[in-house]
Amino acid sequence: MSKKQDAIDLMKKVMDGTSYLTYKEIASITGYHEKYLLKFISSQNSSNKENELLEVIYNLLLFVLGLTALYYGAEFLVKGGCRLAEKAGVSSLVIGLTLVACATSAPELVVSVNAALAGNADISLGNIVGSNICNIALILGLCAVITPLTVKYQILRLDAPVMLGAAVLLTIFYFSANGLNRLQGLVFFILLLAYTIWNIYASRKEQMEEEDKSEMQKKKPCSLFLACFLVAFGLGLLIAGAEFFLKGAVFFAKLFHLSDAVIGLTVVAVGTSLPELATSVVAAIKGEKDIAIGNVVGSNIFNILGILGVAPMISPLKNATLDPVDLGVMVFCTLILVPMMRTGWKISRKEGVMLLIVYIAYTTYLLWKPL
Repeated sequence: MSKKQDAIDLMKKVMDGTSYLTYKEIASITGYHEKYLLKFISSQNSSNKENELLEVIYNLLLFVLGLTALYYGAEFLVKGGCRLAEKAGVSSLVIGLTLVACATSAPELVVSVNAALAGNADISLGNIVGSNICNIALILGLCAVITPLTVKYQILRLDAPVMLGAAVLLTIFYFSANGLNRLQGLVFFILLLAYTIWNIYASRKEQMEEEDKSEMQKKKPCSLFLACFLVAFGLGLLIAGAEFFLKGAVFFAKLFHLSDAVIGLTVVAVGTSLPELATSVVAAIKGEKDIAIGNVVGSNIFNILGILGVAPMISPLKNATLDPVDLGVMVFCTLILVPMMRTGWKISRKEGVMLLIVYIAYTTYLLWKPL
């Protein structure tokens, strides 16, 4: 082996931290001049800086691409959802409560089911509890700050009580079984089916009573295929956008030397709720307030009755050690939302700010509580 190659190999070990030789010692051992070693170090540092810059640019592109995909995915999903509502003869509120809510909960479904299969009950349950807190305190709070959200009577008559009942029932089931068993999961799933069927039936009945035939005829024909395509394409963009955004966000969080705990409790926790966030914010901006509220309320119902119905039936969630404070905050957020909806039949900007303060306070508690 040449002197140059010997010197390069030793220098790489020094740069990797596996050797503690000095430049002079390497020069003495290999007979390779010290000034050439310094040139090699300079070229390696330059190459490393170029690689780091390329990595920053790559993750910045992922971040921007993720945000773009989230926005357009949400827009397509909202448009497709509205068209499906017209085609099915139901209100956009019901579409938000059912189809859009289930679609935007796909990341939570994947995370919780995978965690259940891996035997990690805390992640499966914590993902849903954290997501429901985020949906109300962060997403609905942010939407209300952007534009006050008008609340329809149906939400308070049926959906809000179901959401609150599901949160309370989850808390009771959790403490009675130290997790969730198959029977409790089956109960959740049956309740979800009953809720969805009743919601669609009641909405179709109300729509038929409110709209006469002449108004129905004036509506522009809507292609069912196009509506389904917009929903499916929008959902695909939302999931891909959330993945890209999350990867970029985690990279920059590590670049600023944030700990894994902080990244997990902030960036990753919000990551699975990005589809709901994007969909509700875009719906609020576009004036589709029924979808903005329906998406959040429906997602919270689906997260508990659907995801925590399916996950324990696949694999029981045993020996969970979830912090009771987390369950308490979830029930509290759900509980305070009901009177907020009832005051003036809307969620005002002030109430939106209050919800955001609750989320900030809860996140602060997570960061400061002893591990």
